[in-house]
Amino acid sequence: MTRRPTLLAAIALTAAAALSLSACGSDDDSKDKSNDKIAGVGTESSASASPSASASKTAGRPKITFPSDAKNVFEYQKTGDAAKDAALADSTLSVNSVDEAIFKASTGTKALGFYNTERALSGSITYVLGYINKKHTWVGETRYFDYKVTLSGSGKAYVTYCSDESKSFIKEKKTGKVKNTPTTANSYVLYNSKLVKNAEGVWQTTDVASNRGNKACQP
Repeated sequence: MTRRPTLLAAIALTAAAALSLSACGSDDDSKDKSNDKIAGVGTESSASASPSASASKTAGRPKITFPSDAKNVFEYQKTGDAAKDAALADSTLSVNSVDEAIFKASTGTKALGFYNTERALSGSITYVLGYINKKHTWVGETRYFDYKVTLSGSGKAYVTYCSDESKSFIKEKKTGKVKNTPTTANSYVLYNSKLVKNAEGVWQTTDVASNRGNKACQP
């Protein structure tokens, strides 16, 4: 499979965030970004962790839609802590908002700025524009798993997770051609993200760092 560029590979977490996520690896990505994957987003989650259920608690949340040939699957268990579970759910919606922007070929979607802010938002816009300029999209399924969440005070959270891109592929819009290459260690990516709860109760992603091929995410 041809790797989707790693989402916001150039965006570094703050030093404090990196220390808080010491078990999750580095955001140093020395690989050619053309071979990396952008942070995938999807419309499905495990039965034990439904972003839509949490999202319904806050009015005015934009609806996120995906084409029928692409989806993300989020696998995590609820912690039982309301704040942690809300941060986990909104972190998946942040991922989905970026992918929706790719599918719609627009950086002006409502969800993109709703679930992302600061460096995460500016990086997401750059990332999406990369797809738009190349007239690319993606198809298949990206799986997100091994979630860990840590709270810092009452309004900050750090969420780490892995992605499995072995079943998702870049597609050329003009020709419809899907680019395929064999699955390797680089099909798996470790993500570290920082979220801040805004005045409306939405956990917005403010920073994202990725590490492709990290041993912690290998099957």
